[in-house]
Amino acid sequence: MAERSADRLRMGIDLGGTKIEGRILGPRGEELARHRIPAPQGCYADTVAALTGLIHELEAAAGASASIGIGMPGSLSPATGLVRNANSTWLNGRPLHQDLEAALGRPVRMANDANCFALSEAVDGAGAGAKSVFGIIIGTGCGGGIVIDGRVLEGARGIGGEWGHNPLPWAEPDEHPGPVCWCGRTGCMEMWASGTGLRDDYQRRSGERIAGHEVVERAEAGDPLAQTSLERHASRLARGLAHVVNIIDPEIIVLGGGLSQLPHLYEALPRLAAPFVFSDVKNLIIRPPKWGDASGVRGAAWLWNE
Repeated sequence: MAERSADRLRMGIDLGGTKIEGRILGPRGEELARHRIPAPQGCYADTVAALTGLIHELEAAAGASASIGIGMPGSLSPATGLVRNANSTWLNGRPLHQDLEAALGRPVRMANDANCFALSEAVDGAGAGAKSVFGIIIGTGCGGGIVIDGRVLEGARGIGGEWGHNPLPWAEPDEHPGPVCWCGRTGCMEMWASGTGLRDDYQRRSGERIAGHEVVERAEAGDPLAQTSLERHASRLARGLAHVVNIIDPEIIVLGGGLSQLPHLYEALPRLAAPFVFSDVKNLIIRPPKWGDASGVRGAAWLWNE
């Protein structure tokens, strides 16, 4: 490979449920190489092989080696180092970090995909220049990450930012106890604020099961049931964000995932959250992501910026 300063090149990989995407960034965050492959399904060994193959392919395309950061579903247990809480369940209980380092012969940094999203937007995205950023992904699920002074706040148990599995705050009578979450509890934010939550809310009111994006389309076409589902969704998301603001008081909140594309949220959420913010200063700054779908993979690369 050409002689190029390896410590100035950063590779980021987004290990998703259906795809694995990798990019190599230059010293100023410019993209030098990119590749995407299907994610193996149901087989741990195939996942390790796919990741190592993608890493070698990206470095060959860039003509240089790079640091390696990986954003993953779930997280690594600080007690055992094994994967936990991944919806790609064949990864759970496996030593993915150790196996990748052994296969590659060099260090790898790994973090939850929502943490990578938050880090990307804090470094050079919608939260650039802010001391504290709370980044959330509202798509099929509902993840979150906290970045303070350019560093991911993982916490003592490795669950910093996991707001999706806290209960909906200030619940209305008809919101209690709430729907059952896949984690086994009821009323989690993930079951209210995600696209899945929007879909389920519409189904409870209409008796019809359609995807979350179809609820949005029907609301835009004038369907009153869809419109009220969007109103309830915004109210619940706003209350969940106010709860976080009252605890960590982030300077900027960045929304990611499919629902971050809903333009009404950026006007509605600060207004709806204000009554629940325990401060006389209620000017919540909520922004869409600068990097969109690329935030996760870019944030994984920036794990080596810390």
